[in-house]
Amino acid sequence: MKPRVAVHKFSSCDGCQLAFINLGEDLVKLTELVDVVHFAEAGYVDEEAMVDIAFVEGSLTTPKELAHILDVRQRSRFLITIGACATSGGLQALRNMVDTQGWVDGVYAHPEYIKSLENSTPVSKHVRVDLELWGCPVNYRQVLAAIRSLLSGVSPRVEQDKVCLECKRQQNSCVMVTRGAPCMGPVTRTGCGSICPSVGRDCYACFGPAERSNTDALSQRFAELGLSDEAIANRFHFINNQSEPFLSTGKKWREKSRG
Repeated sequence: MKPRVAVHKFSSCDGCQLAFINLGEDLVKLTELVDVVHFAEAGYVDEEAMVDIAFVEGSLTTPKELAHILDVRQRSRFLITIGACATSGGLQALRNMVDTQGWVDGVYAHPEYIKSLENSTPVSKHVRVDLELWGCPVNYRQVLAAIRSLLSGVSPRVEQDKVCLECKRQQNSCVMVTRGAPCMGPVTRTGCGSICPSVGRDCYACFGPAERSNTDALSQRFAELGLSDEAIANRFHFINNQSEPFLSTGKKWREKSRG
């Protein structure tokens, strides 16, 4: 009997699910090794199936989602979060820093019908997560590697190198040195293959904070490059805004900008 796999969606843009679909022929080959029993985006619907591996995309933003993730955890042997929303709250978590109810009251004619949690949170805040695959969106190669490792009975390798190292591998010129661009590469884990620096753009930290990230030194360098205190805060309070040390570094510069 083949291992059973499910892909669950919570609050997200579906980009990480599309990473699965973008596997193309590799996805077809994958179905020879596993049974995909739930993946609504691809046409498989059995949300209550017991599975060996459950992939979860999206942050938790509603009471219904909170109840659902508890159920998914109970029905899964391994639970793997994919992408920035599931691993760190994602862009939705930016609302954690403002008066969410105030926005709801101002936008909706009947705000009493909007059922939201106070904060948008990563999956790991509520249930045990066996593996986190970062990215916005996740890299499909990471997904395949994780599945292969688990099917082989070994722990998946977690990428910890920084984007700067990937740039060196690809012989990219450093955009911060050559152009003075406020690149997040020195504090961001690789996984994207340094897509942005490869085309002359600065890194936006899509894959979250790397190990031993010296965000204090990098933020000070941004100040030397001429960024305002608020602009520095925005660099850290972006895609992975709830992840440390991005969260605390951003807060420090935001407080500084407000005097």
